[in-house]
Amino acid sequence: MNQILIDRFDLPKEAKEVFLERVKVNRDFIKTIDGFLGDEAYICEKNGNIQFVTVATWKDQTSLDNAKALVFAEYQKQGFVMPEFLARHSIRIEREIYVRMSYK
Repeated sequence: MNQILIDRFDLPKEAKEVFLERVKVNRDFIKTIDGFLGDEAYICEKNGNIQFVTVATWKDQTSLDNAKALVFAEYQKQGFVMPEFLARHSIRIEREIYVRMSYK
């Protein structure tokens, strides 16, 4: 069954450029991983703040687990520490895994 990883970020407007640069790096990388089926991104700017949502679809739980391991390894290779990046730029994240519901 497909696994849908939804990330919701809240960030100050001042962090937008550096955040979007990092998002591009991440999205470009995950697109190379086996089991990746697609992604979408949404942005809402208001009152000096930004809400940013990404939706990545993976073939199954095994693909998602593999992707998590590969992303972590890539972060280590790049010297990127996500919790530090988020804290430094006052970015909050909510992350959940969903499965698609079908209505019959």
